[in-house]
Amino acid sequence: MPVSKKDRETLRELAGRLAEIGALPVQQEKIKLWKALNGLKPVRPMVIVSNIPWHEMDVDGELELQTEDGFCRYLETRLRRTLYGWKHMPVDMVVEPVVDVPLAIRGVDYLDRPVATAGILGLDIVERTIAADPHNDVVSHQYFDQLATEEDVQKIVNPTILLDEEGTARAEEKAHEIFDGVIAVEVQGYFMNFSPWDDISKWRGVQQILLDLADRPDLMHKIVSRYTDAYLSLLDQLEEQGILGTIHQDIAFGQRIVQCSPDYTDELPADGFDPARPRPRHSARDSWTFGAAQIFDGVSPEMHQEFELDYAIKWYSRFGLVYYGCCDQLHKKIDLIRQIPNLRKISMSPLANVERGAEQIGADFVFSRKPNPAVFVNDSWEPEVIERDIRETVDSCGRYGCPVEIVMKDISTVRYKPQRLWEWADIAMRVVGGGHA
Repeated sequence: MPVSKKDRETLRELAGRLAEIGALPVQQEKIKLWKALNGLKPVRPMVIVSNIPWHEMDVDGELELQTEDGFCRYLETRLRRTLYGWKHMPVDMVVEPVVDVPLAIRGVDYLDRPVATAGILGLDIVERTIAADPHNDVVSHQYFDQLATEEDVQKIVNPTILLDEEGTARAEEKAHEIFDGVIAVEVQGYFMNFSPWDDISKWRGVQQILLDLADRPDLMHKIVSRYTDAYLSLLDQLEEQGILGTIHQDIAFGQRIVQCSPDYTDELPADGFDPARPRPRHSARDSWTFGAAQIFDGVSPEMHQEFELDYAIKWYSRFGLVYYGCCDQLHKKIDLIRQIPNLRKISMSPLANVERGAEQIGADFVFSRKPNPAVFVNDSWEPEVIERDIRETVDSCGRYGCPVEIVMKDISTVRYKPQRLWEWADIAMRVVGGGHA
């Protein structure tokens, strides 16, 4: 279906603004700062924002979509959010003068859903949800157990994926029709992460998993072993077909990220990479990956090793650099996770002991610090509390020579007061020595 004149003009206008911003010298300056941090030689702490309640953020219609075609609306969403972020809370985001188009791959739904929850491992989610805000996609979940017996484990199947060359060509042609003469278009492959317990939790429920780790360990080993084999099969297919991507684009701002952190580095791709090869025909060693086992926050180090790391290491050993952790308090397990091959960044829960985490990490990895997003929910807005918290993180990491990034994420609500997030960005940048956002 051809792109309408209105859709094309709307996207070209937005892309023109993005191209101008992407050409600013500050973008290269920020890339250098991220490379320094990711290379464990930081110039200063870095700041980024992710996982935003976009339904609460619009002011003056800045985020209101004008296009009608589905593919155009996907592109417009990314463009508008990137421009919004740069205007209101740029922090250390990098805007590149390029529009990325994902390869069309049969067997995965690239634009909307994670691989496993899309059902390509054989299981969809069976659940009940309750929403406090009908406009917010952050909801309460009750998951129903689909892996109650050892026989059920066979429901987890190896996926079958295939590059849709015609679909990819159509999307690429459509993007060039829209953007040529305004901004570059690049086709990107599929970016992979490994968080088996996030998916298994959606197939079983967290309570049942935690009970069975103690009561039915053989079943839990069979589940995570089958999952790991299926996921490695997926990785093999992506590599064999030459469709594994090295860049993950955050739909929030259109940024290059790993998990929620810009991925710029001089260490990747690996030696022997051939940039002249057509399309993104990379191997895993050219790329970052990330993963976590958030529900293991309360289990012993021994159980974390047995049921998570003994399997996850098979995945991480295939990749060039690794970002590990999310909303788990890993300050008690740094020695344990040091064994992860190619580990570079460690993320922790807002509830983690920052001082102990910085001391344990030292100069060996980047501490991906997650401040508590609950600051946006309070009746009163307390900028001094926010500043004190960020300064304590920066000071703790400074005492131990620990590279640190401040990542404000998982923001389920700002109570329809987006200015709070803008002010948080200004405070954070001032504290880390980056000036006002």
